[in-house]
Amino acid sequence: MKTTVIAPTPQIPSRFHAPFAGSRVPSFSRRLRKGWEFIPLIAALACAATCAQSAHPNPLATARVFHFSQMTPHTAANGAVGRNFFDGTLVTGEVVAAHETMQPAGTKPNPPHRIHHSELIVVQQGTVEFDHDGKAERAGPGSIIYVAYGTLHTVRNIGSGPAKYAVIQIGGDTNK
Repeated sequence: MKTTVIAPTPQIPSRFHAPFAGSRVPSFSRRLRKGWEFIPLIAALACAATCAQSAHPNPLATARVFHFSQMTPHTAANGAVGRNFFDGTLVTGEVVAAHETMQPAGTKPNPPHRIHHSELIVVQQGTVEFDHDGKAERAGPGSIIYVAYGTLHTVRNIGSGPAKYAVIQIGGDTNK
């Protein structure tokens, strides 16, 4: 029969006795030493993330113009037409995304939803109603709507013609 010898765990210095009532270092110390085995895995994941980022260059790494003609329109089930401008990270670390939405008159808006970022909505055309925090506010061309992180809200076209607005998403998760 094979006998396995386990080295005793070191004594805790006297200044640390209180939490463990004079016992030896708990068994997690051995597990902590084994944790070093994960360093190559962590390094590989970091490399993979960097490689994935380089496959899709950050559109906000340098100054540039985003041409409207190069943005593909996407029509939603409710008839609204959206165009994504960009999704990237500023050199200062903030995640920023921008898109434009055009809601035809009478279009059913997105249901109220909470966002995991902040938004600035610049109304370009038409009149919209911004429902949030139990209030309804109107905004017309040139108005800027600020949507704070976590706000339950919706924006709907209340005019007789199309409403068009640009949305700038800042920080947090711009996909939510």
